[in-house]
Amino acid sequence: MSHIDPTTGTTEPNRSTVMSLLNEELARAQLSARLGEAQQLRAGHHLARARRLSRRAEEAALQARLALARAL
Repeated sequence: MSHIDPTTGTTEPNRSTVMSLLNEELARAQLSARLGEAQQLRAGHHLARARRLSRRAEEAALQARLALARAL
């Protein structure tokens, strides 16, 4: 239950409300951190896939050059 601070005339939240707000803030911070981690993992997976595809393309180009050289 809130009470009015006689020195300031403002309503002060009770301890239960403060603890609840702190818990909510902590939960939001943890969620934000997990979302950031997930984005980093996705970016890492995209980068790894791009590198694999690049290596495959380079290998295919090399094979094509070799086949052309053999044909000449």
